[in-house]
Amino acid sequence: MRTADHGVDPPAGFRSALSALRDMRARPEIELVEAPAPQRLAPYAIALTADVVADDHDLGTGRLVLLHDPDGQDAWEGAWRVVVFAKASMEPEMAVDPMICDVGWSWLQESLQHSGATYIAFGGTVTRTNSQPYGAMAGREASGDLEIRASWTPLDDEVVPHAAAWLDLLATMAGLEPLPVGVASLRR
Repeated sequence: MRTADHGVDPPAGFRSALSALRDMRARPEIELVEAPAPQRLAPYAIALTADVVADDHDLGTGRLVLLHDPDGQDAWEGAWRVVVFAKASMEPEMAVDPMICDVGWSWLQESLQHSGATYIAFGGTVTRTNSQPYGAMAGREASGDLEIRASWTPLDDEVVPHAAAWLDLLATMAGLEPLPVGVASLRR
């Protein structure tokens, strides 16, 4: 966590958000780690990274950054900003599907809806890549990736629903089975 200049403690709302994010638990296939936050985007920031691993296979990765400026920022339309990145491999056939970007964006929207997150100023991009190896690498399999970058402004200080939506998005992109409502995942 980075504090404002002059050694001033962060405001109570940010301290509460920080504590809530640090107390979050991800499903067992997702390794959640606090990472260095950007230094110049806001007076206060926290960053989390996540790697989705199942059966010793890397299935996806992501990053969430929560920015806070008690004075607000016009471009954010508020005092908070959530910035997310999510990336997962996919079958080459899916990577060439012209609808996959729309599907990826709908996964993010559904994750936000299911988590109960409330927000404004929502935007982002979905990128698909399809790699076909040639020459000395021709023996390798073709591959594809889907990347989602998005940001939005939470309407309140409750940040956990936003982080939960990001984790749900990662799980969906990585092809993990959804957890039934009311069922908690247990750590290994």
